[in-house]
Amino acid sequence: MYALKSSEARRQYPKRLKMLFDYLKLQGQLEEQAKVFLDNAKQMGIQWAQDAIMIFLDFHKERVRKKELAAGTLKNYYRAAKLFCEMSDLTLNWKRISKGLPKAKNASNDRAPTIEEIRKLVEYPDRRIKPIVYSMASGGFRLGAWDYLQWKHVFPITNGGTKDGEVIAAKLIIYADEPEEYYAFITPDAYYAVKDWMDYLMPR
Repeated sequence: MYALKSSEARRQYPKRLKMLFDYLKLQGQLEEQAKVFLDNAKQMGIQWAQDAIMIFLDFHKERVRKKELAAGTLKNYYRAAKLFCEMSDLTLNWKRISKGLPKAKNASNDRAPTIEEIRKLVEYPDRRIKPIVYSMASGGFRLGAWDYLQWKHVFPITNGGTKDGEVIAAKLIIYADEPEEYYAFITPDAYYAVKDWMDYLMPR
């Protein structure tokens, strides 16, 4: 966990690693399975660990071929196994292991939601939906940004720059105080949706 920087990676890593250990039928919880894996590698040799990981990846490679799994997801399983071994001082031939992995697409097939889809989403009877949907649709930031976003990171931009002027946009600091920090801008509708939510949470 020490080597993982983002909160999303820290959340996903244990699940991905456990998939490897469960596939190898190692008993116990994640930490116990990790110890068993390392003990087996010590007793049966590095080749055992390398073969075990390749068999696991080959199983999921077949799932990619059947379109049951995305190639990018398989790459994430590979990265979890590699990080665990590297941080445990277990030196494997990762170049050989990665040779057979299918290439992941650099761009997804995602598209921007239509106006009708956005309207349908915000009809859901939960007051949190509207600020989330409006902000992400107009600001274009990823889901993980919400882990860092605070009200103090939202700055309304007014017409003429005066405090009482009409809000024409809002600037957001995304991933504040992280190496990936950047700015995003949202529409007035998105800003007021977020402000209404904050006013509900912190009534004056």
